[in-house]
Amino acid sequence: MTLDAYLQTALDAAQAAGGFLRANFGKPLHVDENLAHDIKLELDKRTQALIESIILDRHPDHAIYGEEGLRGDQSAEHQWIIDPIDGTVNFFYNIPHFAVSIALRKAGQILIGVIYDPMRDELWSVQHGSPALLNGQPIAVSPRPTLSEATISVGVSKNIDTINRGMPLFEKMVRNAKKCRMMGSASLDIAYVACGRLDAYIENMISLWDVAAGILLVETAGGRVDMQPHASLPEKYSIVASSGKFDLGLE
Repeated sequence: MTLDAYLQTALDAAQAAGGFLRANFGKPLHVDENLAHDIKLELDKRTQALIESIILDRHPDHAIYGEEGLRGDQSAEHQWIIDPIDGTVNFFYNIPHFAVSIALRKAGQILIGVIYDPMRDELWSVQHGSPALLNGQPIAVSPRPTLSEATISVGVSKNIDTINRGMPLFEKMVRNAKKCRMMGSASLDIAYVACGRLDAYIENMISLWDVAAGILLVETAGGRVDMQPHASLPEKYSIVASSGKFDLGLE
């Protein structure tokens, strides 16, 4: 199977899921869990099931590693990394800023990345060895040379420890960057870095499914990604995705 075929699978799955989400946006929603700083919707599960059905119909021996659960042998050579609704809280509150994120990893290397914003019909895509694209056109990270001219997104995560660590960072960026943003969708934040809308995205606790597709996008578009495993929480990471054009002053 070629990378082109895998990319087409990811594109088809992302657009099908995006159409499903667009059709349900603004409608009554069933809440599975209402947490202090997050919401889990029944629609998340249905959207991942739709994505899984498209992928596994074409690639039945592949594994699924998704926010809404795992399928298949997780030691399989090919593993699809899925966030069916990245920005669930935005979706629930009728804020049209969320995305579908799909990546394919083979033997630990990300080969395919697709992020789809169904409300703006913006589709980021990349395959290993080819240019990063937005709606079919090549993209590149921002050329802005200084932090004082930069727009930075800082994510503040969902528990007290990461909130306490994230807020001083947010304050530092507010004071030193041109503008600081907190928009509620990690995959769109990192896609915006890849196409030069943002100069950096920083978060101190994130899951792989939030950013897997975006990592390949940013690196292919000329940027830099530093992702480190969390010291005490398995499957959690800190991430700095940036244009790489200047020092963010994070040390």
